[in-house]
Amino acid sequence: MSTTPLAAAERYFQEATARLPALLDGQRDALDRAAALCTDAIAADGLVHLFGCGHSRMMCEEMTPRQGCFVGWHTIVELGLTFHNLIVGPNGLRQSLHLEKTLGYAEQILRNFAFGPKDVLIVVSTSGIREVIIEMAEGAKQRGLGVIALLSRAHCEQAEPAHPSGKKLLDIADVVLDNGAPIGDSLLTIDAPSKPPGERGEPAGSRRTGPFSTVGGALVMNMLRCEVAQRLMERGIEPVFLPSHQFVGSRSVEEQLEYFYAQYAKRVAPLYGRQG
Repeated sequence: MSTTPLAAAERYFQEATARLPALLDGQRDALDRAAALCTDAIAADGLVHLFGCGHSRMMCEEMTPRQGCFVGWHTIVELGLTFHNLIVGPNGLRQSLHLEKTLGYAEQILRNFAFGPKDVLIVVSTSGIREVIIEMAEGAKQRGLGVIALLSRAHCEQAEPAHPSGKKLLDIADVVLDNGAPIGDSLLTIDAPSKPPGERGEPAGSRRTGPFSTVGGALVMNMLRCEVAQRLMERGIEPVFLPSHQFVGSRSVEEQLEYFYAQYAKRVAPLYGRQG
């Protein structure tokens, strides 16, 4: 047992906060270009789509639907790739990880939508190498969408490509945003004083925890969201924000909610028109 209260918690806090400044200062140009693509799409009555497998789904739902979101963002959430909270049994993690490697799966997802001429796709993947991720990005590019990647540059650059093409998400995206996570994502190695690392022959990284991609990814996504909202305002386009539905019983909030729903439905309706 640690002799210092909250020693590991403090280590994680310090490691994580030390990485935060680079998420802005290290990629101002990328954020600017990503914001330009998203602003142009929403200003033209188009959509910014978000796709990610597994835990990356959280970054998609961070943008919509949640407090502070506004009409123009659209999540493509494929349950077979994201609903694995049971871990084993039906809808388990084995199946989900297998589907991520299935060639041609991404095309079947993309065929469900009639994308607009100004639409953009943000592909979220810390590793940036899984087969379905590569094919989603490629399929979007073939349909004329701008593609923004949110990944760990450190991890993606050193990872071996998984797709037969040899491509990584870094090679396809028009703009790459870095979530700042290290190789392997986790920041800390947890050592037991009575059992030195490797004593039981554990594989490398088996005692690592404290992933960073959620912290870094959510920060980057929210910087992007705020910048796009500001740029839309500067163009004279007022975003339709989701109001706080915590104020139960407020007539004005209920009316704003209904307006948000109506405007969201109107925006996404063309997606389900002539499908490819």
